[in-house]
Amino acid sequence: MTKLQTASLPLWSRGLVAVLAAQFITAMADNALLFGALALLKSEHYPGWAAPILQEFFVCAYIFLAPFVGPFADCMPKGRVMLAANLVKLLGAVAMCLGVNPFVAYGVIGIGAATYSPAKYGILSELTSADQLVRANSLMEASTIAAILIGALSGGVLADWSVRGTLIIVASCFALAALASLLIPKLVAERPLGKLSIAAMLREFFHGARGLFGASGAQFALVGTSLFWGSGATMRFLLVAWVPVALGIHNNRMPAFLNAMVAIGIVIGAGLAAKFVTVEKADRALPAGVLIGLAVCLLSTVSSLPLAFVIMAVVGCCGGFFVVPLNALIQEKGHESVGAGHAIAVQNLGENITMLLMIGAYTLAFRAGMPITTLACSFGALLALLIGAVCLHRARFVRLAALEMN
Repeated sequence: MTKLQTASLPLWSRGLVAVLAAQFITAMADNALLFGALALLKSEHYPGWAAPILQEFFVCAYIFLAPFVGPFADCMPKGRVMLAANLVKLLGAVAMCLGVNPFVAYGVIGIGAATYSPAKYGILSELTSADQLVRANSLMEASTIAAILIGALSGGVLADWSVRGTLIIVASCFALAALASLLIPKLVAERPLGKLSIAAMLREFFHGARGLFGASGAQFALVGTSLFWGSGATMRFLLVAWVPVALGIHNNRMPAFLNAMVAIGIVIGAGLAAKFVTVEKADRALPAGVLIGLAVCLLSTVSSLPLAFVIMAVVGCCGGFFVVPLNALIQEKGHESVGAGHAIAVQNLGENITMLLMIGAYTLAFRAGMPITTLACSFGALLALLIGAVCLHRARFVRLAALEMN
């Protein structure tokens, strides 16, 4: 099936349904696994600051593989790339079940996730037309966030029941996601791979990065999504530490429930973005990013569980409204310039370097003994300032572009 043929398909094609199903199952397993792995560290008496280090192993896989997973996703049918990636995730989950060092096993799962990401987003521009791309992204985000919701809830509850049982269930879900990937139509490869050498791939990656950054509007979207996912990854660990101190609750479930409220909010925000924001007007989503940071600042003052749930839902709603149009813009600009898979790989590099830095800074502050409420407030304020700076820069760019046209 060619891009010309797929452009005429309705939004709800068999291919898109298969992609959404595979994404839902694998994302659900990813999020249940996180809480299972955190419970595993707790049961094996690792120090509290070790939990974020687990995520660093996962993130490093994205960073080191960034130059290679984009070409890999573009040079093969993306459904088959998703299949291979889910099998790698399955390998890592089985290794963790069998008692392999959890940091190493989680790093293997990170390799699968890094391979999977360019394919899952890149395939959307091959299955839908340009005018449906924001809607397709909203469906992808809604599917992902619903999976995060169910995965976080089930992961927290299952981890309180049995750590080993949680890991076995997660491994089974990765196997099911691999089977779902087989139902994705075998599309024509977007771009043939050139020379099969590391040096050639690195040159191609950095050439693609320059091309994407040179595409009008792509820069602010790349910075915005990087800040969003970096802050989201850090928030998970911040909540794990914040809940016992602020709410006096010490089980595995409550941080998972609060993460689930973020997921519910993102589904709502993604739906609002699909209705009110187009790719051409993606910068309208930027103020919602500032509100994320302000809401986190407010959370640092809270000691009421119901209010904490409300604030986390607001954080998620602002996040969904913020990130969906930016993702769509990056995909469109990438498809027009360097290939969707290359574009998502460049995006992943920026996002994961930001995650590495944010989680690293959080870990250092936590290990140094900074009170968790102070840390939460500082984190929210910094996020609001950074996204505010992106807003101002984008507004200035648009104003100057308008002046040049006149």
